[in-house]
Amino acid sequence: MTAEEKLAPGARIGVVGGGQLGRMLALAAARLGLFCHIFTDREDDPAIDIAVATTVAPYTDEDALARFAASVDVLTYEFENIPARTADYLAAMRPVRPSPAVLALTQDRLTEKNFVSGLGIDVAPFAQVDDAGALARAVAQIGRPSILKTRRFGYDGKGQTLIREGSDLAVSFRTLGGQPAILEGFVPFVCEVSVVAARGLDGDFVAWDVGRNEHEHHILTSTTVPADIGDDLCLRARDIAKRIAEALDYVGVLAVEMFVVETPSGRKLLVNEIAPRVHNSGHWTLDGSVTSQFEQHVRAICGFPLGATRAHRPVEMRNLIGNDIYRWREFLGMPNACLHLYGKSEARPGRKMGHVTILKG
Repeated sequence: MTAEEKLAPGARIGVVGGGQLGRMLALAAARLGLFCHIFTDREDDPAIDIAVATTVAPYTDEDALARFAASVDVLTYEFENIPARTADYLAAMRPVRPSPAVLALTQDRLTEKNFVSGLGIDVAPFAQVDDAGALARAVAQIGRPSILKTRRFGYDGKGQTLIREGSDLAVSFRTLGGQPAILEGFVPFVCEVSVVAARGLDGDFVAWDVGRNEHEHHILTSTTVPADIGDDLCLRARDIAKRIAEALDYVGVLAVEMFVVETPSGRKLLVNEIAPRVHNSGHWTLDGSVTSQFEQHVRAICGFPLGATRAHRPVEMRNLIGNDIYRWREFLGMPNACLHLYGKSEARPGRKMGHVTILKG
């Protein structure tokens, strides 16, 4: 890492995307004397209220992107569904961290699965599906139940369908719009866990305690830390995250979601997904750790020393989804609870409106 790559308080960070993750990044940056300029295609995004500057334009507007890049010292993104071409265009003008290559890899489920398995890390069985005929061959190979997912632009359960006994494969393929897809074997897992970790410009690596995640309707509802999976499995989970981060030459915070599965030889981990950004399952770090994931991401992309990841005590993070937001007064009245609201104007089913962190012990 050269002196030119390091920034100092007073620098400007460009954040592509204006959701709640961008909002919390901007708040963390402000604590370190840094300023965030948000680029979003939505006028009502919650990060706009916090940032010192905002550009609202399509992610493909190169004139707007050029002005945005010229106004900042380093660039990052708060969600991975921005066009890869946008990240490449910005990288020609300013450093983009994590790199556009990481973004492109994690935007494609098949490419990501091939990358992880190529490192010798276990994943669920998978097969490429480009048409209905390929789906039939993949189901014959992997079996049922299995999950058909679009290769690109899916999150919180979007872009996927379950292949059951009796499922019409042609209909299932059409349900996803006939897009290039991947078939994944259904994993009868004990639980899902995630490792949120960070890697700095100098290669320094840190990880927080492993969290155990619970979902409803494919949306994360809670994360409990530490995960009750045993010290040995937690060490292996953090090692997997480190191997992935180093292989990607990663800079910033990432999350690696994994399944814990029972095998005849004991429990093992299967990597499900990589998120190249701060992550919902790391929100507990805002109140439960020495350094939050948001501050850590800012530190990493600016070339600052990474902070300690020690947890203060056991903690549970609960998402406030849809009408859960109207329980805000109840959560404010709870001892050892810390409420975070995202400033979104409308509560809708499945929409993340905030979260509450409950410190235990």
